Amino acid sequence: MKRLLVVCTAILMSCAGTPSQKPSDMQKNAELLVSESQGGADRPGFTVIKNEQEYQKATKASSGLIVAELGKEPSANYPAFPKNKKVILYNLGSFRSGSHTVTTIKSVSVKDNILYVEVPYQESGGMEIQMLSNPWFIFAVPSDYQFTSVELKYSK
Repeated sequence: MKRLLVVCTAILMSCAGTPSQKPSDMQKNAELLVSESQGGADRPGFTVIKNEQEYQKATKASSGLIVAELGKEPSANYPAFPKNKKVILYNLGSFRSGSHTVTTIKSVSVKDNILYVEVPYQESGGMEIQMLSNPWFIFAVPSDYQFTSVELKYSK
């Protein structure tokens, strides 16, 4: 009986030392490409960008940041269009004050054809300065994700 108790305790101790699940790779699956505080649409929504030309058009049309170097054409310094991934342009809508720019993506998941994008919640300041902004961001997810809508989830 004592031996059975020792064996059961040893088994429990070996199970407790190893994690039951591996950490999710969702963070690695989502890639924030561009995030701007101006230039987006008045209403929240998303568009799937299908190719390099659409990506260039979206970043040029919405860009508020242009870098100019002497002797070169002014351009925005954005990452290249990722291959083998779905690229999504997400407009956050219109805000009257504060900073609403997305700086990082914590995780992504798909459930019931909805792509949930978890981003950190940021305090957006007060009403001291009234400034209309239309923030937007472009991110990439694995190409096998199937969804019909995108929903942001804010977390602390």
